[in-house]
Amino acid sequence: MAVAWLFPGQGSQYVGMAGAWVQQSACARDALAEASEHLSFDLAGLMAEGPLDVLSDTYNQQPALLAASVAILRAAFDELPPPDFVAGHSLGEYSALVAAGALGYPEALSLVRERGRLMQLAGSAAPGGMAAILGLEDAQVETICGTIAGVQVANYNASGQVVISGERAAVETAVLALKDAGAKRTVILPITIAAHSFLMAPAAAALALAIDRAGIVDANTPLIANLSAQPIRSATELRHELRGQLTGSVRWAESVRRLASEGVDHFIEIGSGTVLSGLVKRILRDQEGPPATVVSLDQPLAA
Repeated sequence: MAVAWLFPGQGSQYVGMAGAWVQQSACARDALAEASEHLSFDLAGLMAEGPLDVLSDTYNQQPALLAASVAILRAAFDELPPPDFVAGHSLGEYSALVAAGALGYPEALSLVRERGRLMQLAGSAAPGGMAAILGLEDAQVETICGTIAGVQVANYNASGQVVISGERAAVETAVLALKDAGAKRTVILPITIAAHSFLMAPAAAALALAIDRAGIVDANTPLIANLSAQPIRSATELRHELRGQLTGSVRWAESVRRLASEGVDHFIEIGSGTVLSGLVKRILRDQEGPPATVVSLDQPLAA
């Protein structure tokens, strides 16, 4: 058996996230209390009670998702098979690095709080847009976006499921062109922060300074990187990955296939929601051989 621990990113938050774990585990409660103390505001209360619009503000959302993953990891740790690899979807890479021993939890909280602040500033200075595109091959989306200035592919989430990002007008133009090309469904997301696009360059440059100061060390477990879908482990590689995240594409489908090619047959999603579990099942549904075991720890598993 080979195991990958997976950590979700933005979009997986909800009011009450990690709540069932907090009720039953002192380790989970302590992890959230540590986050609240370190950040000097009641993050645990916001996660438990909302309101959702405040929780979903990227400045709060990012540390909340990290804290939920760490709380669940600590609560479930003794029952989990050790990982052969870790991976995180965008923001989730910070949780993955905490799990892999490459980044301390308090410092990760500070980094993602700063990441959220800088992304918010970049989004205010240069509002953009994002849209989910379903039912086209990656190459078709890439080709069409390549003909429209100001838009790029942000997330390769699964076969026939990508997200584009960039200037609002360019995203809207691309959506119309992709519909004409046969996209089964397009959804313009209700946000103005164009994550994983060139519009995040000012945020990426400022965040790089914080990343370079952070006490990142070599990982105990290899990380399958968003940018390359390759295993990386050294502190130098990890810093490069985090610096490139905000403007580069998340190659999640390729990352999951890489994990499968490495023999991983147990995928465990550690954090809020079940988004990654669903994506893994979709990505691997046509693979040969026995089906992979895919587990979400959004809720405690029944004894």
